[in-house]
Amino acid sequence: MSSESAAQRVFVQKEKGRIRFIRFVRIGILVLFLLLWELLARLSLLDSFLLSSPSRMGRTFLSLASTGELFLHIGTTLLETVIGFLLGTCLGIALATLFWWSETLSKIFDPYLVVLNALPKIALGPVLIVWIGAGMPAIILMSLLVSVIVTQVTVLNGFLSVEQDKITLLRAFGASKLQCFTRVVFPGALPVTLSALKISIGMSWVGVIVGEFLVSRAGLGYLIVYGGQVFRLDLVMMGTMVLCLLAAGMYLGVAALEKKLSARLNM
Repeated sequence: MSSESAAQRVFVQKEKGRIRFIRFVRIGILVLFLLLWELLARLSLLDSFLLSSPSRMGRTFLSLASTGELFLHIGTTLLETVIGFLLGTCLGIALATLFWWSETLSKIFDPYLVVLNALPKIALGPVLIVWIGAGMPAIILMSLLVSVIVTQVTVLNGFLSVEQDKITLLRAFGASKLQCFTRVVFPGALPVTLSALKISIGMSWVGVIVGEFLVSRAGLGYLIVYGGQVFRLDLVMMGTMVLCLLAAGMYLGVAALEKKLSARLNM
């Protein structure tokens, strides 16, 4: 008993050490990349006008932050992304549930969803502007269109991957289709659903930035486009880096939620 406990402690310690090593290497790669970038820019081996540098991006960040302009752009983009993500996720799960419930509807609409998913959503930008107008609603709708089909397809595949024998057993005991869905199908597909949220986050960011490129007067997408128009590449690179950090933060938030729910399901 004690030898098993000792072996278990050794295994846990090794696993924690491995996780710390992975985190250290991740951070080290990023720091090394930034230091090398700054060094090459200072030595004029890289054109700092075209490629900027970490120090120039830092000065631009502080300058915009001091006036509050940067936080306006960040807040606008975050709000649009969160709304688009939530709407796309809810609608995608609702469509997946509907198509699981009715195989007939699934077969009818499947070709249309495939075409809509393959269609470059940026092509719909001018149409959305005409229909809705240039503003936040058009950007949110763009984000919704980009993310909803991917979410629906992924979640539906998760529903269909649940073992049919479990559903058959419940139906044999007189369970309704709703009971089968709530007690077997949805819980069984929860890991896939949470994975779909990770994909949906990235797609929502893509939709929002594309929308801001087209119609926005505020937001990180607008900031990036404006920086390119006036040849302020430090502004473009700074906006891109902030965008990466925000997207990574949202992704890590969903990953933490997935880990927490998975731990509860395995208890």
